[in-house]
Amino acid sequence: MERATVIVAIDGPSGTGKSSTSKAVAAQLGLSYLDTGAQYRAITWWMVTNGIDIDDPSAIAAVAGKPEIISGTDPSAPTITVDGTDVAAPIRTQDVTSKVSAVSAVPEVRARITELQRSIAADAENGIVVEGRDIGTTVLPDADLKIFLTASPEARAARRSGELKSTDVQATREALLKRDAADSSRKTSPLAKADDAVEVDTSDLTLQQVIECVVTLVEEKRAAK
Repeated sequence: MERATVIVAIDGPSGTGKSSTSKAVAAQLGLSYLDTGAQYRAITWWMVTNGIDIDDPSAIAAVAGKPEIISGTDPSAPTITVDGTDVAAPIRTQDVTSKVSAVSAVPEVRARITELQRSIAADAENGIVVEGRDIGTTVLPDADLKIFLTASPEARAARRSGELKSTDVQATREALLKRDAADSSRKTSPLAKADDAVEVDTSDLTLQQVIECVVTLVEEKRAAK
């Protein structure tokens, strides 16, 4: 029996377990996977590398269409290249992280990346898990299932510090809240929970529990199609 194709949107702020959950769910269910944050990081990396003034939205807008960004959608080994260069490592540097909110707030950048994301989702034959901040609201408003992951700032800071091997949890917490404020208040596609999204608070759950919860939601949705 052929399984129904399912498009899953997973949104939420940093440190809620989005990437780990999305990759694991996609791998377990045989779906493609797309980390949309990596695409915004990739275009930010390109801007920084090419000396574009990050504080000048018109300068960013003027070149938003230039870099060729290609995302591999295998959940066990997702890849991302810019103009043929593997940028999986450099896009995770603090330099890029500190500038990505400014770049991704520029409407021309969002339009370019949103179009790219929609085409990848449309081409996913078996279905796809797409994670980001505006997937359920803007990129894929007709997704079969929308999930919004949340967690307390303390839980998120502890997780992110663990990922970054950082000992300063307080500084990490402040950086996360600053990023939330920037992403939630931007005019174009702010971080927001879609009205029809299922909210999952991951504060007191293990990663495995979150994965099981989301897998169950996806399987229920797939069975109902």
